[in-house]
Amino acid sequence: MSNDSYFNITKQGLWGNNIGFVQLLGLCPLLAVSSTVINALGLGLATTLVLLASNVSVSLIRHLVRPEIRIAAFMMIIASFVTAIELAMEAWLFDLHAVLGIFIPLIVTNCAILGRAEAFASRTSIDRAALDGFMMGLGFTLVLVLLGGMREIIGQGTLLSNAHLMFGEAARDWTIVLLTDYRGFLLAILPPGAFLGLGLLIAVKNIIDDLAPKTVTVTPINLATESGAKTE
Repeated sequence: MSNDSYFNITKQGLWGNNIGFVQLLGLCPLLAVSSTVINALGLGLATTLVLLASNVSVSLIRHLVRPEIRIAAFMMIIASFVTAIELAMEAWLFDLHAVLGIFIPLIVTNCAILGRAEAFASRTSIDRAALDGFMMGLGFTLVLVLLGGMREIIGQGTLLSNAHLMFGEAARDWTIVLLTDYRGFLLAILPPGAFLGLGLLIAVKNIIDDLAPKTVTVTPINLATESGAKTE
């Protein structure tokens, strides 16, 4: 199965080459914003949209952009999509935009987005570039949500607090209280707690990888060539 097959692109984006677990890129917003599930989900979806749109655009123009200016062109594309998404969030999700703050425009500086545009989208077809952008963004979002859920449970004893910031006033009652009369654990919602939580998640992933059965590649032997070599 080739390295750019649909299955391999999906596997690499979600697990094998996950932005947060393996590449360890975009850690600044990942650690700063993932104090709750809703905050993490908001940033993850915004990043996914930028990855998807920029990958498709880069793949579309890959034969038109000269090599000397490709990085500048890719950065302009990424910055344009980030600006559009930031303005859309400010218009329709103003409270969530206010919570995420500077970390929305900082998506432009996420090395993973430019890296996928340069290393993959600029060298492949539109459908594969779109799938790669979506899966890489989805993998990053899953890391954010897992870390945000863990920090929210340990730090506040709840899940889905402030869901109305993303889903409207009807979601104010979505908060799940897992630990009643819980005073909270401050370290979990501070930056050091984010480092510890991410380290634990990476350790769990490495353990799963170690326990998973390894695939053995068998190289076929050309019997005609071998017999000819022995005859000589």
